[in-house]
Amino acid sequence: MYARFGKRALDFLLALTALLILSPVLLVLTVVGAVCMKGSPFFVQPRPGKNGKIFRLVKFRTMTSQRDANGELLPDAQRLVPYGRFLRRTSLDELPELLNVLAGQMSLVGPRPLLVKYLPLYNEEQRHRHDVRPGLTGYAQAYGRNALTWEDRFQKDIYYVNNVSFVLDMKILWKTVAVVLKREGISSQTSETMEAFTGTPKGPAQG
Repeated sequence: MYARFGKRALDFLLALTALLILSPVLLVLTVVGAVCMKGSPFFVQPRPGKNGKIFRLVKFRTMTSQRDANGELLPDAQRLVPYGRFLRRTSLDELPELLNVLAGQMSLVGPRPLLVKYLPLYNEEQRHRHDVRPGLTGYAQAYGRNALTWEDRFQKDIYYVNNVSFVLDMKILWKTVAVVLKREGISSQTSETMEAFTGTPKGPAQG
């Protein structure tokens, strides 16, 4: 009952309330971001939502668009400006996604929306992460964030999909606040951001 009806109603109510309360913060970050990024403060990118339907995710930009002599984007670490690091540490870069929640493209809690190019790389179990709306935060973000391996992240995503409940959502939201305040798991062990997903290695063939 909650997963089919109550969850969406709660998402809409909380997202609308948060947008109204945080509107001054959003306005300041929009202006400051436009100055720091020397252009649009927003990062807009296609992401797969529920049932793999593509939508346009909106975040605050944390990286510049600097390119090398060949026209290729520089590594994330070189494009991540101090202002961007601040946004990531505080998770303020995620605030515009409340608009995606309000529009019904995302939920407050669910598997994080990843890149479209990852869709053909998922195995049968991992594809089930798209059985629900993607979330502003999720089980994997509350319990490990970017410090998790891809396999651990997907296991947590599928656990959430199979156990959606009001109680679990409240636990994840509460834990997310604690993780953000402690600034845990912002980067992976080897990168400023999460390493690219290249697919789950298949085990040896069974004879």
